[in-house]
Amino acid sequence: MSSAYEREVLRLQRRYAEEVVEAFGFCPYAATARREGKSAEIVVRGASPADAQLLAEVEALGHDERIEVAFLILPDLALDRLALARRVEALRHAHQAGARGLVMTMEGFHPDAECDLGSAGRLVPFLRRTPFPTVQLTRLSALTRVRRSAPSGTAFVDPSSPELLALLSRPSPEPVSERIADDNLRTVRAVGMAAVERAIAAILRDRDDTLARLAGGE
Repeated sequence: MSSAYEREVLRLQRRYAEEVVEAFGFCPYAATARREGKSAEIVVRGASPADAQLLAEVEALGHDERIEVAFLILPDLALDRLALARRVEALRHAHQAGARGLVMTMEGFHPDAECDLGSAGRLVPFLRRTPFPTVQLTRLSALTRVRRSAPSGTAFVDPSSPELLALLSRPSPEPVSERIADDNLRTVRAVGMAAVERAIAAILRDRDDTLARLAGGE
């Protein structure tokens, strides 16, 4: 059974998923993956978990064909955002060098990032302000199906999602990740950065209050 600490970490992560990613539509397939049981969340403790431990988690998720999207949540990790990015890159290379090759793509999410509306790419770190350092894993074959799917297709995403259909049917040479980033920049400019900042700040306050309460033995 998970500890009270780990249960709170998962609760805070789900707040981010529901109140930021899904509420603002920052990922067109996140809600469907969660609703259909195709996502997973794993808490990895320790200020500096070994690469072998993280790689073992990645490989285990890669072998579970049910999982399309997963999150390795690292609540104790003592790395800043750029150091996390370097760690994720090293983990990606190690995974790709394995016997099966690249199965899960990886991206780092970190609670510390400044808002920068200068371009879609520069906004991405701010929108990835999870309560704790996190590695998002996405099955490569799932991404391939998304790229290839058409409005009549049967990708792992909900084919009735108008946002996703518009995204995938848009004529563009850009990768899906860049097209999503462009859409997210437009969304933030439309709803106002203040609304997004309030949602993220509320979760981070909850995190700080929760950690203080747990440290106090409540």
